[in-house]
Amino acid sequence: MTEQISDAAAAAAFRRLVKHLQHRHDAENIDLMGLAGFCRNCLADWVLEATNDAGGNMTKEEARQAIHGMPSSEWKKNYQTEATPEKLQRMKESVAKNAAVD
Repeated sequence: MTEQISDAAAAAAFRRLVKHLQHRHDAENIDLMGLAGFCRNCLADWVLEATNDAGGNMTKEEARQAIHGMPSSEWKKNYQTEATPEKLQRMKESVAKNAAVD
């Protein structure tokens, strides 16, 4: 079904998602991983892979900065809290479900 989405619509939706994630710092990566099995860093890795597969040249830090809206070290310092054992377990269980789409 994703083939029905034009590249222009997909790009606009992607940019809106990134803008939303840059605004919602309260949604920590560990929480996103626990709920959806992906986070800002995953999204940055996908951007990195797609860019480089298309012949571009992007580093991991450049991709993360594009998604975080700032250097990832700054984002971590300002917004990332300690991961609790419960959050880590929830993340592990959620990520295990990703095998079906990878």
